[in-house]
Amino acid sequence: MSKISKEQSQIYNEELLNVIITSCSDKSLARAFIADVLSPSEYKDLSIRWQIIKKLVKGEKHRKISSDLKIGIGTVARGSRELADKNGGFWKMVNKMGIVK
Repeated sequence: MSKISKEQSQIYNEELLNVIITSCSDKSLARAFIADVLSPSEYKDLSIRWQIIKKLVKGEKHRKISSDLKIGIGTVARGSRELADKNGGFWKMVNKMGIVK
């Protein structure tokens, strides 16, 4: 990827966030946009990461998650570290989606 300034990166990030928010009201558009902007592998990885978070929130053990999703234990551990921030985006989305233990 290109080496852009931190300021330019922030502008690009905000623009992408606005594009995603705009597409959220149209599931078909959101699906098409995500499929175009991400490689199939990136799309799959994001889907798996969300499954990791849901399983962790429900209290599943790291090794079981790793085995069930056929991923490395380190990937599960990363999700677990992100969940340590109770004010982070994962917890906000988990709460919004009504996913509880």
